[in-house]
Amino acid sequence: MLWTRMELPCWCLLLLSCLQSLSAHNDFFTSIGQMTDLLYTEKDLVTSLKDYIRAEENKLERVKRWADKLDSLTATATQDPEGFLGHPVNAFKLMKRLNTEWGDLESLVLSDTTDGFISNLTIQRQYFPTEEDQTGAAKALLRLQDTYKLDANTISTGDLPGVKHKSQMTVEDCYELGKIAYSDADYYHTELWMAQALKQLDKGEESSIDKVTVLDYLSYAIYQQGEIERALEYTLRLLKLDPEHQRAKGNVKYFEFQLEKQKKEETARTQEESGKGVTSEKNKKKKQNNSFSLIPERKKYEMLCRGEGLKMTPRRQSRLFCRYYNNNRHPRFVLAPVKQQDEWDRPYIVRYLDIISDAEIEKVKQLAKPRLRRATISNPVTGVLETAHYRISKSAWLTGYEDPVIERINERIEGITGLEVDTAEELQVANYGVGGQYEPHFDFGRKDEPDAFKELGTGNRIATWLFYMSDVTAGGATVFPDVGAAVWPKKGTAVFWYNLFASGEGDYSTRHAACPVLVGNKWVSNKWIHERGQEWRRPCGLNETE
Repeated sequence: MLWTRMELPCWCLLLLSCLQSLSAHNDFFTSIGQMTDLLYTEKDLVTSLKDYIRAEENKLERVKRWADKLDSLTATATQDPEGFLGHPVNAFKLMKRLNTEWGDLESLVLSDTTDGFISNLTIQRQYFPTEEDQTGAAKALLRLQDTYKLDANTISTGDLPGVKHKSQMTVEDCYELGKIAYSDADYYHTELWMAQALKQLDKGEESSIDKVTVLDYLSYAIYQQGEIERALEYTLRLLKLDPEHQRAKGNVKYFEFQLEKQKKEETARTQEESGKGVTSEKNKKKKQNNSFSLIPERKKYEMLCRGEGLKMTPRRQSRLFCRYYNNNRHPRFVLAPVKQQDEWDRPYIVRYLDIISDAEIEKVKQLAKPRLRRATISNPVTGVLETAHYRISKSAWLTGYEDPVIERINERIEGITGLEVDTAEELQVANYGVGGQYEPHFDFGRKDEPDAFKELGTGNRIATWLFYMSDVTAGGATVFPDVGAAVWPKKGTAVFWYNLFASGEGDYSTRHAACPVLVGNKWVSNKWIHERGQEWRRPCGLNETE
């Protein structure tokens, strides 16, 4: 039994040391599609770990059987040692056991059964997520919390809309989120998640995190937001649990001093305002109005993501139709017209239903998945491609000549839109990660970006074609904040809009965004169609907005 107690901690330390030495960085959190591979990696490691456990159990069982046998034998032998050894067979077997069998037992006990598991772990750990992935996933949860107005308890209990696999967060999980927010000086989210951790501790949840540690972070986060009285309350509660906490003792004195100072200043200000005939309430409101700063576009964007956007008037809605469309009797669609549905009038956005089959979707995903890389944006100053926190996804580019399916999709887009796709960009496939999003942006190059697509030599992006290759359980809409339009993902459909007027001027109402994915896995693919080659297919208009 002594060997068993010593061996297990050594193994645990070995396992932990392996898990901590992670290497490869793949931005896993930016693509749910690639994160699924991690589940199979973990499953393989669990299988390998169970094999190790079985080997250890088998070894221990053999040792136990040996011990039980000798326990019975030595108990009998020691009752009459001389009589027992008077039998020549017993004397021979004693010599044999001590000379040979105990040596075999020593070899068995010292045998290493960890080789298979450690080898597998060493191979797999190069594909493990990194600290950046963990932080990215944590910040995604905070982003979802803000965008969809979710309280910490809703997320912690896993009560999200449409979830199939409900998962609850532990105190350690909530504490980790709070710490990540704290490291970014995000005291608002620090408070929310430390308060949630404290709530779960108060309910009796067992945890390696104690209340003193949580209260320390919580009180400081509240103080940083200017609520000194509440910060003092939590600090006093901390001192009840740990009366010798030096930082808390100092903080209590500091908070009490600040509160007394605030009261004196408030009294002096009230007296001064009374003398001038100005009510403190009016001044308070004025101060609030002056300090109120909210980016209108951001507010509209989040409202649209929640489905709280502008609603069309009945008159405008009555002008939206669905129809069978053959693009002026195009040969491809005369006998099999496509289903076209108006989504918005200004800008004109249409959706095509059942426009890409499940088999085609799977083929596109199959081709794209090995090539998925973190999506980048072009730095408007340097022109260098770089990652950005406001675009959380991975993308890959597929050319028509590498597979007949891609060529067929390109031809279908050309047939329906009537636009030349030879000068278009390749089909871009994107998979969004945890809380995956792309904040408001234009697809076309503006006048202050004259060299946006100079390298391509095909002019500006005249139009956007966007395939939805998966249904999304919650979130993930494509929204147009300036006009209040929201288009929700529906597998097998595609939406299309013009980014430029016929005159070549940019249509600024097409500024759009991809909302964070709350629940589900979002796959899309898009085709950016350029100006060159459209001279006869979409003639130039006579005025800027035509």
